[in-house]
Amino acid sequence: MPTYNVSKSFNWQGTITDKVASVCRMFGLTTDRLTERRFNHSCQLEINDSNIIYLTGPSGAGKSVLLRELEKSVSPPSDRVNLARIKLPSDKTLIDCIDGDLLRSLRMLSIAGLNDCFCILNQPRNLSDGQKYRFRLAMALAAKKKFIFADEFCSELDRITAAVISYNVHKFAKRTGTIFILASSHDDILLDLSPDVLVVKELSGPTQVIYKRTPIKSGFNSTSR
Repeated sequence: MPTYNVSKSFNWQGTITDKVASVCRMFGLTTDRLTERRFNHSCQLEINDSNIIYLTGPSGAGKSVLLRELEKSVSPPSDRVNLARIKLPSDKTLIDCIDGDLLRSLRMLSIAGLNDCFCILNQPRNLSDGQKYRFRLAMALAAKKKFIFADEFCSELDRITAAVISYNVHKFAKRTGTIFILASSHDDILLDLSPDVLVVKELSGPTQVIYKRTPIKSGFNSTSR
């Protein structure tokens, strides 16, 4: 079972202006303590094939930082794809952007919730923001990479669509062995996504890593890192 250890620290970087000094006085914070402040983000994960890792927590807690560090730890880079870096072709329709025969292309688009005829025959640049996100997901699924990374997973979608796509992603992972590492502050998709590892990142305190138990003993095992 491969183990991934990731850690990232940030020092406070800024200029002590009059306003900054005033805010420090308001909260009883010395400027020395401010400049020495370090923001630490770390976790240790055990990841297997077909696992879905879901990083969640409030906005600003550091989910995106952990996702980026996990992505960097995957080697070789050719084994991974990140939805955010998938470009939108401007000279093809959706169906022609997906490699493979017609049925495979339709299947990838359908898993991502793109199964309307006029949408499939549209060009990616003409899609809505939510449709563009789902198109990038379809492209990632079709890329046949071992790892798929997605920040703000389904955050822009209506919650019914988000639940359907989460369920489809779960089935895809179990069928193909693909590993998904996803981040979002939404917890309403947990039942449909059914992640194998839940990483809870709070604004302060240690990162909590929760492993799903075997199907016979439904539930999660929790550890803190």
